[in-house]
Amino acid sequence: MTRATAVRAVLAVAVLLVSVYISLTMSPRLGLDLQGGTRIVLQARDTATVEADRETTDRTLEVLRQRIDSLGVSEPTLTRSGEDRIIVELPDVQDPRQAAEVIGRTAQLTFHAVEGPAVEEPDEKPSGSDPTVDPSPTADPDGLTLSDEQGRALALGPARLSGAGVEDATAGFDAQGGAGWSVSLEFRKDAGQDWKRLTGEAACHPAGDDRRRVAIVLDEKVISSPQVDPSVGCKVGLPSGATQITGSFSADEARDLALLIKGGALPVPVEIVEQRTVGPTLGAAAIDASARAALIGAAATALFITIVYRLFGALAAVALGAYGVISYAALVALGVTLTLPGLAGFVLAIGMAVDANVLVFERAREECAERPKRSLSSALTTGFTKAWSAVADSNATTLIAAGLLFFLGSGPVKGFGVTLAIGVIASMFSALVIARALTEIAASTHFVSDYRSVNGIARPGAVRTWLVRKDPQLFRKPVRWLVVSVALVAVAVSGIVVRGIDLGVEFTGGRLVEYSTSRPVDVETARDTLAAAGFGDAEVTTAGDGDLSVRTGKLDNDGEHALRTALAEEGGETTKVRDELIGPSLGDELRRNALIALGVAVAVQLAYLAVRFRWTFAVASVGAMVHDVILVVGAFAWLGRPVDGIFLAALLTVIGYSVNDSVVVFDRVRELWGANRRTPLDTIARRAVLQTVPRTVNTGMGALFILAALAVLGGDSLADFALALLIGICVGTWSSVFTAVPGAILLERNAKTPPPAPGKRKGKGSARGRQGASRRDPLDNGARV
Repeated sequence: MTRATAVRAVLAVAVLLVSVYISLTMSPRLGLDLQGGTRIVLQARDTATVEADRETTDRTLEVLRQRIDSLGVSEPTLTRSGEDRIIVELPDVQDPRQAAEVIGRTAQLTFHAVEGPAVEEPDEKPSGSDPTVDPSPTADPDGLTLSDEQGRALALGPARLSGAGVEDATAGFDAQGGAGWSVSLEFRKDAGQDWKRLTGEAACHPAGDDRRRVAIVLDEKVISSPQVDPSVGCKVGLPSGATQITGSFSADEARDLALLIKGGALPVPVEIVEQRTVGPTLGAAAIDASARAALIGAAATALFITIVYRLFGALAAVALGAYGVISYAALVALGVTLTLPGLAGFVLAIGMAVDANVLVFERAREECAERPKRSLSSALTTGFTKAWSAVADSNATTLIAAGLLFFLGSGPVKGFGVTLAIGVIASMFSALVIARALTEIAASTHFVSDYRSVNGIARPGAVRTWLVRKDPQLFRKPVRWLVVSVALVAVAVSGIVVRGIDLGVEFTGGRLVEYSTSRPVDVETARDTLAAAGFGDAEVTTAGDGDLSVRTGKLDNDGEHALRTALAEEGGETTKVRDELIGPSLGDELRRNALIALGVAVAVQLAYLAVRFRWTFAVASVGAMVHDVILVVGAFAWLGRPVDGIFLAALLTVIGYSVNDSVVVFDRVRELWGANRRTPLDTIARRAVLQTVPRTVNTGMGALFILAALAVLGGDSLADFALALLIGICVGTWSSVFTAVPGAILLERNAKTPPPAPGKRKGKGSARGRQGASRRDPLDNGARV
């Protein structure tokens, strides 16, 4: 065992021990889509006098935190996103009506004198209006007419005091006096004097007169209008600390009133632009399905590479298991929130983790085939050395896709980008450190070295042998392959034009709710029931095991409750499994960001490949990538599958995978062309493709095993994600050979750039000495006697 191998072994053991310790002692942080709960995104809006910037949004967040803490929600999370958005996560909250009502109140809290009963109808919002839409912050309160708690119309004077003057409001129970629940108010210094004058003026009217009342108004709604106690004298008023609102309050009513008074004044109004609710059973089912898919897919992948590469494949499978432990520990240690797309990314990365091992083993096979008498350790070391360039480039393109998902994705899709990036880094460590240490230790033993049929790399694979013997002339007429690609793109585009793209609610705005009923309800019956209840525009489809999916346009929480009640008349007990509400402004933004993400992905990949390779190779690779994107989108159009945020995550992953395959092929083309500069490019390309086909097929099989397991076992939540990647990997494998390579050949015919320079050779002296130096065994230090 060499010193380098010993260092790798020690490092691998140390990292594994730490990873196992973290995995056993720390729990993962689950997102709401896995543990169940409600996620609300609030958009701060400018007013005539206040701009919704970072500072005012932070102040608004603190006010909302006080409101939500008073709701008694377990471990709520509030964070600012960007300059003017607030993300609220409420674990285990399945009915968000109360939370949305409390945190969605946006107007300034104001206190008014009651001028008496109103003659005209109260100024209320239309019954069908959306409660999340902000009232005009500049509306003149003079002459305001509103209904009190009993529905009686009152004429209110101008606002005399704002909620900013409230120091504290607490709910309490008077057990001794028998007054029951009440709310005590405390005002700041100047506001306390205003309150004293307001109540003093009201006290000048006789008891029972409406004018002896003070109206507390929030969001154009009277939340309380108490009478001033008869014991308070005219013009005397109530001092700040002695104010107490009494009435026939229940405990919840008193707490809610105190909460609204104390936290009623927001620095800027906010609007609910996104709301998602996931039932706990859906999250648990997703975790269970993903775990089963990971185990079955990983087992199939491990069995496959063991059959193909025998002992070294089995050692790579051990390294694959180590990868799973290391990447999971990294997710837990970094405190990454594991979302449903992130969980899918973690599972997918298991299949992609074998890529580096396959590249190395195929390179080592080539070395053994070229020099049969070469030692196994030497061939393996050369395989790792020569495969490094392709490994680095292919993983860099995947990291670019993961970065775009994180920076341009939204919500749970960001989690997919994080887990994918961690998976890529962990897979490189498992392949280049753990697998290398295991295989080098095995290669140094006499048994493995002497019995070459055991190790799996001493002899070329059956696929490579067959291809070399047949030697098909693939690129004698490269145009014919491009014609096939153009025909496939035409079919995909026709699907997009004829069938259209079914944009999910995430990109169009609206509401999508999935229900589970205790009695079976067919789609037609559900449509008729909802139409009779006033929801004629609702689109009803089946989802999961007999569940119903209802998609509507604008629908508030009260409307959703009425919709669920209507379904319960036919289906019995109706449980909400999943609920997504996206405002129209956010839908437009997400749709725009999706297009930006795709455009940036194309530009960044083109720039990276142009730097690492020739511009012709870069353009051909990006052309193949665009070809793959169009085919995947077209396939979803023909199949009628929805295009949403998770589909975008899959599409960006397909981009990374497509470029990954092209990089491996062009890396070999560059190497062979540099060594044989006078050989025609079509011949070089044919050799490069035949040499890299085993890698492409073997790597693709590893990912396909995982994705097939996800598609079958992942349920509706992950089926479309897995389907998009299955299609993407198949067309990406095709395009990397039959679109990118023919495209590069045609571009090179018109390019004036000379062939790549041959690799630099070390050593000086005779030609024989230079040749020996260039082909020196990596374990040979060059000493001679």
